[in-house]
Amino acid sequence: MSWYVYIIECNDGKLYTGITTDLKRRLGEHNSGKGCKFSRSRAPVKLVYSHSTSSRSKALKKEAWIKSLSRKEKLLLIG
Repeated sequence: MSWYVYIIECNDGKLYTGITTDLKRRLGEHNSGKGCKFSRSRAPVKLVYSHSTSSRSKALKKEAWIKSLSRKEKLLLIG
């Protein structure tokens, strides 16, 4: 099973980082208001970055690393 680390951009320009095993389903949840509390009032969202890993542990470590970055560094990562 693959794990995905992702960054979405909300309609107000804010960035949210998370992990999932099903990227398409998770984006649908964010856009339907059933995602996390952060994105619920900021839909629609768009996927701006994703990275696949082989384990949940690696995904959590990558997510923590991304969350430690500044907004400017995250935008550089996104490209």
